[in-house]
Amino acid sequence: MPRNPSADGLRFAFGTLTVLPVRVTRWDRPAARGGMLCAPLAGLVVGAAAAAVGLALLLLGAGPLLAAVATAAVPAVLTRGLHLDGLADTADGLGSGKPAEDALRIMKQSDIGPFGVLTLVFVLLAQTAALAQAYEDSWTRGRARPSSRRSPRGWR
Repeated sequence: MPRNPSADGLRFAFGTLTVLPVRVTRWDRPAARGGMLCAPLAGLVVGAAAAAVGLALLLLGAGPLLAAVATAAVPAVLTRGLHLDGLADTADGLGSGKPAEDALRIMKQSDIGPFGVLTLVFVLLAQTAALAQAYEDSWTRGRARPSSRRSPRGWR
């Protein structure tokens, strides 16, 4: 039975980069190559899911801060924290002030150090603040509010 390289690449991308229930049937180089080519599609699906959660919360009457927290949390959950883990490892290695060989050893350790924690806290706070501001200023927020609750400034 002939294999479809595009389908194998999609399965590889979604199966390795997300928690979505996809059965990866091939773990060879061609499938991995196809998976990396399809990685942006996996990112698009994760981003769309995050945006949908944020929009749904706004339409249900949640405040922009709660919607922003949920929107920032969805990609972390759907990717098993893959990018956050890499960011923390990089911050720990670079923040160590050690020579390159030692910094790489630090990055490969499974624990998180103080630079990693600080970096994650500030990055997630910045993401949440930016999303909250965008939600507060967005047309969807204005449309989601009943007219009696609209800000006296009206549309911005």
